[in-house]
Amino acid sequence: MESSKQVEKVISTLLVNRGVVTKKQREEFFNPPHPTKITFRQVGIDKKQVARAVARVKKAIDEKEKIIVYGDYDVDGICAAAILWETLKSLGADVLPYIPSRFTEGYGLNIESIQKLKEEDPAIGLIITVDNGIVAHEKIDFAKGLGVDVVITDHHQPAETLPSAHAIVHTTQVSGSAVAWFFACELVAAGPVGSSSSARISSLNAAGARRDSSFESEPEGSSLRVEDLRSRHPLELLADHLGLAALGTVADILPLVGYNRSLVYHGLEILRKTKRPGVVAICREAGIKQEEIDIFHIGFMIAPRLNAAGRMEHAINSLRLLCTTQKARAEMLALALGQANRKRQESTELAVKHIETNYSSQWTQNGLPKVLFAYHSSYEEGVVGIVAGRLVEKYYRPAIVVSYGEALSKASARSIAGIDIIDTIRKAGEGILLGAGGHPMAAGFSLESKKISEFAARLDEVMLDVPEGVFKREFRVDCDLLFAGISEELYGVIVKFAPFGFGNPQPTFRTSEVFVQDARLLGKQNEHLKLFVAQEKEGKGYEAIGFRMGELYSRLDSCNPVTIIYSLEEDQWNGRKKLQLRLRQVEL
Repeated sequence: MESSKQVEKVISTLLVNRGVVTKKQREEFFNPPHPTKITFRQVGIDKKQVARAVARVKKAIDEKEKIIVYGDYDVDGICAAAILWETLKSLGADVLPYIPSRFTEGYGLNIESIQKLKEEDPAIGLIITVDNGIVAHEKIDFAKGLGVDVVITDHHQPAETLPSAHAIVHTTQVSGSAVAWFFACELVAAGPVGSSSSARISSLNAAGARRDSSFESEPEGSSLRVEDLRSRHPLELLADHLGLAALGTVADILPLVGYNRSLVYHGLEILRKTKRPGVVAICREAGIKQEEIDIFHIGFMIAPRLNAAGRMEHAINSLRLLCTTQKARAEMLALALGQANRKRQESTELAVKHIETNYSSQWTQNGLPKVLFAYHSSYEEGVVGIVAGRLVEKYYRPAIVVSYGEALSKASARSIAGIDIIDTIRKAGEGILLGAGGHPMAAGFSLESKKISEFAARLDEVMLDVPEGVFKREFRVDCDLLFAGISEELYGVIVKFAPFGFGNPQPTFRTSEVFVQDARLLGKQNEHLKLFVAQEKEGKGYEAIGFRMGELYSRLDSCNPVTIIYSLEEDQWNGRKKLQLRLRQVEL
């Protein structure tokens, strides 16, 4: 009984730390409502704009206009394009997906691409953007001049004014793929092909298209049959797409609380069971048991592979993988993405090493600047965002890495809590940027190469007033915990806090007066640390693993206690299970 009370006290602390304070919030946290019960108003989407968008799609279908679903080359944009393309196709629309090239077209709508699409097919009357468009004023005006309406579905930060699109389905509260999913569900419910609101989807048909902008032809009559899409409820008809919305949400690092938690919680269940050939194939290629897919697998194994195509070549292969109906083709595409990901890793390491050699010593000798800024012609455009993220991880400073071109340079940025990086970039680049977009934590932009020095100087000026306290990295600790309080019962409840991720981190504890009874190094380069620790020299202890903490080995002393910050996890080996500690920090 006393043990249960201690567990409940810890759990209550964990919930309060995550903003869960009422009985209703607690119930919804541990039993997230299904996304079909989430309304447009709750996630900040204007229902009138949705109705206007649905009406325009219905008109396009009725009048046999060609529709283009204009996506993006990251995982969120690819998933959003797959959701909306498959939905519109199933509803009888003449529709093709379009993914721009990162290297020749850049992010979002592109005037030359719109012009080319219209010239190739004059029947195009409607473009629907997914995961982009909210700042594409000039491009949307250009499309309108060609007689093409634009419906925006996006989740990025808007500028001071909104584009003059036919309709704008937008919110910053959920991912781009989630916005597309909500819109797709409304399209199905509205029955835009003249069917009743209980319209049913029995198959999602693949289609032939131009090689550069869409899919290579699939065999005649091929279809992707999804058992989950049989319910009468309009939103449940798109159950399989909920898995793609969860994939995009995790990959885009949305906070996994509130409605995002509901989307991912239920979407993961779909991903674990879906027979979608692309998901099955990428899990096999990455060595993942599909039935065990979680946030870690998406963030560190699936998303990097899906992103790799767009970073190294063209993201259309990732869209093909998600939407193909053929097992053999899915396996071939998954293999190609795995190879592209390995190539991406090599390019990333080269850029990181160059920065370590040419920038890091200057940063550390002169004091870290408030924003890290690096540029070079050898940095590949497709990996600068990853490199910026690596810099943030190491130095805990916002980082901007630029792929320097002869005339034009393209940059990607990553940030830390407390610094809105897209706002910072826009302020520093006012009047000189050619384009910028993103979130408070991640952004991208382009500018003329000759203006890089001016931008860097302005950036330093904008950051002057940022207090030094913002740059202090603090390991978030939920509460102090004695080893005597660790139990299978506690771990059993902690598991229910999943899915863990941004906004809902894995519960982290601190224990003081811990003695290291044994220590060893692991890994090819002895980069990992494995300990056996106890609170008393002869007391009950636990194994603890600290990844990339090998440098502490020589400083440990079995006679002097330490303080450790860690999370609990279950180690499985040869059919046996035991609790172990995943170290976050060791304070000597």
